[in-house]
Amino acid sequence: MPRVLSEADVADFRERLCEAAERLFAEKGPEAVTMRQLAAELGVSPMTPYRYFQDKDDILAAVRANGFNRFAEALEKAYASAKGARAKGAAVGEAYVDFAFAHPQAYKAMFDLNQPHEENYPDLVAAARRARATMTDYVKDLVEEGVLAGDPEEIGRMFWAAAHGAVVLELAGKIPAGTARQLHRHMNGALAKGLRPEA
Repeated sequence: MPRVLSEADVADFRERLCEAAERLFAEKGPEAVTMRQLAAELGVSPMTPYRYFQDKDDILAAVRANGFNRFAEALEKAYASAKGARAKGAAVGEAYVDFAFAHPQAYKAMFDLNQPHEENYPDLVAAARRARATMTDYVKDLVEEGVLAGDPEEIGRMFWAAAHGAVVLELAGKIPAGTARQLHRHMNGALAKGLRPEA
């Protein structure tokens, strides 16, 4: 008779399965993430993953939701730790780059993968929404304090695009290791200068 799994057992296995999926995705792409390959990675029977997830898309959605939540938590913590709009903005930017290079596999899974029917995964939808908010909400403070002028959502997307671009270039080996952070700071400075209110 098979052993009855506790909630902790189920959570632990799901976490290990997601870690393996995140690693395989980052190393070999989404086609490498198969139920059979994941079972082999964890040393279990090919049918075992189906006890915990419906299919590969279900696993990837869980991987991405977990990544987005960890990412959002890091940015929220950075935001809360700083005083004043400028310091909060700088802290969020640094936390963004820190997370991307500390967790490149999660970062790639979060942003390199488009899953069909994301709306079928409410945890992923909520986590992605939370992450987007942490990447742009700090801009509202900058606009309210008169540091920047314009639509906070649009400005937030500009800063996000700049950070993501610098990170992806370094992760892909297109710019020397360690230069994304400096590039990110220079781009932020240039963007901020161009978005200052007119005197």
